Amino acid sequence: MAGAARRRDGSVTQERMLEEAMAAIAEDGLAALTMSALAERLGTSGGHILYYFGSKDLLLLAALRWSETALAEERRALLARRITAERKLDLFLRLYLPRGPRDPRWTLWIELWARTPGNAELRTAQAELDRGWQEDLEEVLTAGVTRRRFAPLDAPARASELLALLDGLSTRVVLGQESGRDARPALEAARAAARLLVPPVVD
Repeated sequence: MAGAARRRDGSVTQERMLEEAMAAIAEDGLAALTMSALAERLGTSGGHILYYFGSKDLLLLAALRWSETALAEERRALLARRITAERKLDLFLRLYLPRGPRDPRWTLWIELWARTPGNAELRTAQAELDRGWQEDLEEVLTAGVTRRRFAPLDAPARASELLALLDGLSTRVVLGQESGRDARPALEAARAAARLLVPPVVD
């Protein structure tokens, strides 16, 4: 059962560990997340968590993958919706950006970016997760061009540019650099950039 705290043998499930890790990051920040602190929250031992994940780095990567899997499902649902290309792109921007300074997914991304250069497994995972966003945004842009909602464009290049901009805006939100520690200015900036990078068809 998804989200169940324990198996029948009384042990804490891996999914529950990941849920609690994300909750802890949102509440107290990444620096406060230790194996012992997470074990205490779960009512289990640090050794039990290490048995499944091996290290804090691998736990963080698993938590990020778990979170991104849920977002990938939301993206698939978004791509399947019968709405205008402009509306679909706007919802994609909302889905990508953090919900606020304590967004645990983006906190994890920033931490893992710093660790990626010296860790081949993290580099591979990052490339895989990034590819999903890139491909789905390309699909949104290509469909918009086909339906004559967007002017002709190089979808892969334009998607890459837009995602790079979103990464920068997201980092500013999580680091508390946006006005009032609010995610809304980042969304407005993303929308303005999207209008420039993905212009509408002019009849």
